[in-house]
Amino acid sequence: MDRRVLLVALGLAGLGAVAPLLPSYPLTLLTQALVSAIFAMSLDLLLGYTGLPSMGHAAYFGVAAYTVAILAVEAKVGFFACVLAALVAAGVAAALFGLLAIRATGTYFLMITLALGMVMWGLAFRWVSMTKGDNGISGVPRPELALPWDLSAPLPFFYFALAGTALAWLGLGLLVRSPFGMSLKGIRESESRMRSLGYNVWLHKYLAFILSGVFAGFAGILWAYYNGFVSPVDVQLVTSVEALLMVALGGSGTLVGPAIGAALIVFLKNFVSVYTKRWLLILGAVYIGVILFAPRGIVGALRGEAARGES
Repeated sequence: MDRRVLLVALGLAGLGAVAPLLPSYPLTLLTQALVSAIFAMSLDLLLGYTGLPSMGHAAYFGVAAYTVAILAVEAKVGFFACVLAALVAAGVAAALFGLLAIRATGTYFLMITLALGMVMWGLAFRWVSMTKGDNGISGVPRPELALPWDLSAPLPFFYFALAGTALAWLGLGLLVRSPFGMSLKGIRESESRMRSLGYNVWLHKYLAFILSGVFAGFAGILWAYYNGFVSPVDVQLVTSVEALLMVALGGSGTLVGPAIGAALIVFLKNFVSVYTKRWLLILGAVYIGVILFAPRGIVGALRGEAARGES
């Protein structure tokens, strides 16, 4: 077994073993960190593996969350139907946005994704009849599954989120290690070389865009059921920027890095916000520090130190 896979599996098992010993507040933070880890890993499929830095990734997260909220609260639809509908909605949104964004590169791609993300925020804020505007949709019930535990309690839902995180990590891991994932890395390094080798670069980038949106939607589903409330905050620019910061802090081009970055940002944000309302300035300072002193993120810095130690 790959050492990294073993370490991640041990880490997830360790979280599961420690969880019953934790008070409710740290347990809720860990649940938030797990959901954010899926969201950050989905963005890293674009940023770290394909070389496409998106500023509108919260759109797919929010589309899935709103789909769950509307169906579960308004239509009283069951869990599995909500999940399927939300994943399809996130995938369709990513497919439509990808048609507009993928043909651009560099700064232009970044700005298009930013504009598309702002469009989704505007819809969430203004389409009051569907989204309830800035009041949001509250009362999203926890899933009712054939389990001996009630998911309305913090600990059972933590295990539910942990299982979802393990599933997302496994799916993304298989994806990035597949021939398709290897071709994405090649596109990240040199698009012209991959074209000369006969690869359809546009199609590969487009499929990566859609798959990234679907995994972001999966995180949005868990968030809607965890939080019980969905609002335009879930699709705003700050949510996308936080995901970028998680990837940059942990280390892009890995799946472990964004998960580590997500945990650090979630705990830092909740800690700092107790003392000041200007916690976004603190996060901005953290981002600048990462870019200056650890441009490859925590995982990249650790790998560099390990390589120097071996040489």
